[in-house]
Amino acid sequence: MKLRQLVYINEVARRRLNITAAAESLHTSQPGVSKQIRLLEEELGVLIFERNGKHLDRVTPAGERILETTRRILSEVENITRTATEFADADRGSLCLATTHTQARYALPDVIDAFRHAYPQVSLHINQGAPPQIAGWAAAGDADFAIATEALEHYDELIMLPCYHWNRCVLVPRAHALAKTERLSLAELAAQPIVTYTFGFTGRSHLDDAFNAEGLEPNVVLTAVDADVIKTYVRLGMGVGVVANMAYDEAEDSDLVRLDASHLFASSTTHIGFRHNLFLRGYMRRFIAQFAPHLTSRRLDRAIASYPGPDYDALIAEIWDELPFR
Repeated sequence: MKLRQLVYINEVARRRLNITAAAESLHTSQPGVSKQIRLLEEELGVLIFERNGKHLDRVTPAGERILETTRRILSEVENITRTATEFADADRGSLCLATTHTQARYALPDVIDAFRHAYPQVSLHINQGAPPQIAGWAAAGDADFAIATEALEHYDELIMLPCYHWNRCVLVPRAHALAKTERLSLAELAAQPIVTYTFGFTGRSHLDDAFNAEGLEPNVVLTAVDADVIKTYVRLGMGVGVVANMAYDEAEDSDLVRLDASHLFASSTTHIGFRHNLFLRGYMRRFIAQFAPHLTSRRLDRAIASYPGPDYDALIAEIWDELPFR
């Protein structure tokens, strides 16, 4: 068994059993990948992939277990490299973040700016997507950190640490009938056409839960994943916008009125997630501390050592009581 063979089967699985795509990603030939997979299967005495002619059809039950172990092995191999690099060149490397538009646009700029000044030789990459994509990228090792409000809990590979709570607001043009409302009611909001996040993005589930609890049917006329897109259509008069409170910029959005909605919807919590076997280099710990100061290096070590288990749950409860609102 060779490490290269494990890399090949892992990449083929990641590429949805497309050997050609896996070969291109690995900068090798398709016949070479196929041959190494066959050799590994012959050595192990089991099929990892079922075939339909020349094409891979599905992963076998044995293959699922083998791939699960393979992912752990490759992650530890990566950790060996990270450990060596940490001692050889502590301030150089890369950091890949997977997050939503709202986090990238409103929560992260100041953090990233400070981080870049502290670590100018670390290259930063931001991958934006839907929460399930974000969590999947981090779980698969395609991103170091996942930063999101939804969907991270579906991946057991990820340690999820709460960063901050946040509320929503309602945005309307200054000439709108609700612009001078001092305390907006859910019934008043339900009577309006609503422009808000696509389901599964940025705490959208709490919005739907609030209306359902009151027996109200919201008139959602348009959804988007991007708060700036939502504000654009509010300006066009399509409806009132329901967005994360942090998405309102007093300077850029001075033509809109922000109405407090914290009493209408349950608050949401943004988490940062990373693989439980990820070696956290010094600059990674620094980034987390800048984004969420309560996540000290000591707490990160406690989380990694105790996940999953009652001590980890106790740590989360301790952190929860300290979370700020944004």
